[in-house]
Amino acid sequence: MSDFILSQWLIVIAMIADLVSFQFKRKSKIVSCLCFSGVIISCHFALLEQWTAALLMLLAAFRYFVTIFSHSKRLLVFFLLLNTLAMMFTFSGGLSLLSFAGSTVQTIAAFCQHDRQLRQLMLFGTSIWLINNILVDSPAAIVMELLFIGSNLIGYCRHYNFPLTSTSLKSMVFK
Repeated sequence: MSDFILSQWLIVIAMIADLVSFQFKRKSKIVSCLCFSGVIISCHFALLEQWTAALLMLLAAFRYFVTIFSHSKRLLVFFLLLNTLAMMFTFSGGLSLLSFAGSTVQTIAAFCQHDRQLRQLMLFGTSIWLINNILVDSPAAIVMELLFIGSNLIGYCRHYNFPLTSTSLKSMVFK
């Protein structure tokens, strides 16, 4: 089996964790699923030799685990610095900057104390990762991000009695 095919199968596993994550109400359960998914996605990017994305996703998995126990602003700054160092250490062009941007937004999201703001920022960060995965040409990762966005929106609407319409989406994203 080629590295590419294996990377796509790993994304299928990560997809399951991602889809489940935003159907929980408690933030600790959401980020536990995201922690598991982050490790798998990191392996996916390593197989594709996307080293910035691989390292940032591994840091994300660790970050999600930490945020189960703490929302310290010092830890937020620490992880933002780690993201910056990871990007600088593995920099290989525009894709490095794109994965850094997605990871930075999701780092801020992970340190939100409430699931509502976490969901909103994750929507934005995931959109950046979607663009990255399109440019990396990873079909399974593209589907994963689309499903993650969909699952996030469904969970948001379900938990906040928010009807899913184009007007409600605009107000949720630009709030």
